[in-house]
Amino acid sequence: MTLGRFPRTAIALTTSLLSVVAYAQGGSSPTGLNIPENPQFVGQQTPGVRKATAIVNGDIITESDIDQRLALIVASNRVELPPEELQRFRAQVLRNLIDETLQIQAAAQQEIAVEDRDVNQYFERFARNFNQSSDSFATYLRSIGSSDRSLKRQIRGELSWQRVQRRQIEPFVTVGDDEVRTILDRLNASRGTAEYRVAEIFLSATPENQAQAQANAGRITQQVRGGASFAAYARQFSEASTAALGGDLGWVRTEQLPGELAGVVQQMPVGAISDPIPVPGGFSIIALIDSRQILTADPRDAQLSLLQMSIALPAGTNEQQAQARAAELQQRTQSMGGCGGAAGAAQAIGAELISNDQVRVRDLPPALQQMLLSLSVGQATQPFGSAERVSVLILCGRDEPQTAAGPTADQVNEQLLQERVSRRAQRYLRDLRRDAVIDYR
Repeated sequence: MTLGRFPRTAIALTTSLLSVVAYAQGGSSPTGLNIPENPQFVGQQTPGVRKATAIVNGDIITESDIDQRLALIVASNRVELPPEELQRFRAQVLRNLIDETLQIQAAAQQEIAVEDRDVNQYFERFARNFNQSSDSFATYLRSIGSSDRSLKRQIRGELSWQRVQRRQIEPFVTVGDDEVRTILDRLNASRGTAEYRVAEIFLSATPENQAQAQANAGRITQQVRGGASFAAYARQFSEASTAALGGDLGWVRTEQLPGELAGVVQQMPVGAISDPIPVPGGFSIIALIDSRQILTADPRDAQLSLLQMSIALPAGTNEQQAQARAAELQQRTQSMGGCGGAAGAAQAIGAELISNDQVRVRDLPPALQQMLLSLSVGQATQPFGSAERVSVLILCGRDEPQTAAGPTADQVNEQLLQERVSRRAQRYLRDLRRDAVIDYR
């Protein structure tokens, strides 16, 4: 059996994204053009010119395409966006769809086929993530204002771009043995120093639009802290080269970060989201995904044997009733006599019992990590849960971590290759944008 987890389903954008640059307000024009600070438009606006649709090298992107993709993003991130935020998302979705169209066209021009059966297989995988069949998942997508056609188009774009990279980029990217040795030597020299897994959302700013960019960064921070996906927002709004990776910078040491970010990262707990940080050229929002010491055993790498005991809460359960059930669960686990009595305790209160003998402490939520590290075998965590169920984790065994082994030469080589392929793919996509004929309608 596997350790149960609360469902967390999200469909993240997989294509590379363009930046969203705030409009400059006030001040002298940096363009050198004679543009008034508050331009007054002459004549009537033509609604068709302002419509968020486009024809990309002859392929049409409609309002329905934008609406359905936007509905998918909003539903997968479980957030409600204010009207002004929704408009920014619509503009970015159009940019995403343009990139997606260019990627599909690039594959077609090189006679790289993406068969319908390949797309359908990936669609079925998405459906299984929602514990649904393909047909029921298509019905669900329509219920949220999206469609199976929209998601399948996104899948086709991703597959097309992957295959273009394999043919046009990967064969021409190499990594030298001396580069790999240099990195391995550097890791060994850094043994025991702190290393951080960091993700970043970067918004550019000029002196003229600095206040507006900071306000935009503040709104994004609030949305992410409220439960929105950091990776999805990074893909949508970040102007850093890591946007396509959900803002993930990978494992870095503080000396590899700009000074403004390094000081903040060292003070952040794992799982935290920073306030917008002023940096040269704009603002950065930092998420600290994880931390460790290089090539050193970390208590959070311990392997745990856990039991999860859960009580389902019926619909309509109020807070007082939920707290009473949590107290009952906590009392039972404290008096059951360790893991050997868990089955009887679960049966007595109608709880579900699930086990997993291979759980790394590091893979659990930060709050549970600290609690479990302080427990002895047979003890249980404080109850936790949601409106649907309340649970505890019972520690039944712990295998302490050994001294961390460094990456192999093959692993370092593969990481360098992936980084270089990603950078070249971004340049290739910029060339496609530059050469495209795009008619906005």
